[in-house]
Amino acid sequence: MSEIKLLSARYLVPVLPRRQVLRHHSVVLQGEKILELLPTPEARSRYPQAQETVLDDHVLLPGLINMHTHSAMSLLRGYADDMDMQSWLQDRIWPVEAQFVSEQFVVDGTRLAIAEMLRAGTTCFNELYFFPEAMLEVIRKSGVRVSMGLPVLEMPTVWSMSAKDCLEKGKKLFTDHAENNRISFALAPHAPYTVSDESFRIIAQRSREWNIPVHLHLLETDFDIVQSLAEYSERPLQRMDRLGLLNNRLLAVHMTQLQPADIDLLSERGVRVIHCPHSNLKLSSGYCPVAALLDAGVNVSIGTDGAASNNRLDLLSEARTASLLSKGQTGDATSVDAFTLLEMLTINAAKALGQGELLGSIEPGKWADLAALDLAQPETQPVHNVVSQIAYAASSRQFTDVWVAGKRLLREGELSQINLAGVLRDAESWRARIAAYGT
Repeated sequence: MSEIKLLSARYLVPVLPRRQVLRHHSVVLQGEKILELLPTPEARSRYPQAQETVLDDHVLLPGLINMHTHSAMSLLRGYADDMDMQSWLQDRIWPVEAQFVSEQFVVDGTRLAIAEMLRAGTTCFNELYFFPEAMLEVIRKSGVRVSMGLPVLEMPTVWSMSAKDCLEKGKKLFTDHAENNRISFALAPHAPYTVSDESFRIIAQRSREWNIPVHLHLLETDFDIVQSLAEYSERPLQRMDRLGLLNNRLLAVHMTQLQPADIDLLSERGVRVIHCPHSNLKLSSGYCPVAALLDAGVNVSIGTDGAASNNRLDLLSEARTASLLSKGQTGDATSVDAFTLLEMLTINAAKALGQGELLGSIEPGKWADLAALDLAQPETQPVHNVVSQIAYAASSRQFTDVWVAGKRLLREGELSQINLAGVLRDAESWRARIAAYGT
């Protein structure tokens, strides 16, 4: 039988049941899973031999889930700032990627991103980038959880020659890595303007057959609409519907160009929307109407996007902006409240990935993916409302401990599986190489 451990915290927010805050409770872990939640005195009495971690001044949360990342692009943080989306992508990002992206670039960039995310309470991320096979090796060693995107683009890239090549490589990865319970997959066509109708039909079919999500940049800027109308005589959302993509397996990222009728369609089809407020704002891409989507019953979760456009992988900061942006857009101070933010970072994300029975809340039988946030700091004192402190006051640097599948990956602020000094040396090495290439 697996060893029993207790995580005993001053506050515990399980997320489900909704709006519940427990005080002086313990999470009982057995191996990789959560066994039960108990008042701490009862847990100590029932499990007197258990190893206990005491978190006197902390709130214990489900691990945060970053729903949209390009992890390796952490090595391009700050390389192309203060530019609109198309100039950023076509004039700076695609050329530097063509010059430098390789398996080693992806390995080193992914390590850097995982170090940043773990230190910010993130236990799982939904990824889309080149060389996913290289990322999987890093993920295995780091202990983190991932939904790995299987990229699809029509044009030749550093990773593939064509969409057909992408699809063949993706099928092999999906088949070869099915045994690891910390790794799941999503089909990841880049965008409507880089993927053909024929490829989208294959993607829709595989998504049904494999029962995995489709992770897609959609309606990110007005360029998407202009291009789609010119080439297909229909808007991108209507094209995706025609091709069989609008369903509850679609993870639609950005969605800044929605019309009221589009929101009704998304709700009807069960599409899941991923909101990336900082990236959208920084690239002046537009605004996702989060409040209207939530009111229509659409599942909305939050992603950071890559560090090349954000420039941080900080979900707490992202969530705070999401709430303030919605309040400003709607003129309603109750819009996207503190607990709704926490749901967007946890259970909404888990459900979007098709893993709501396994992740996203602190409940018996779920994976022991947990994050402890220290509230005994000036920024979060006094604690009138625990969830408000998490949503509006706390810094990601207040996360002290993180567990994934019961394994402690962050211990009192120190990474246990990652050599941070080595990660930072590698990042500096890439900076020097890219600087020599020129800006």
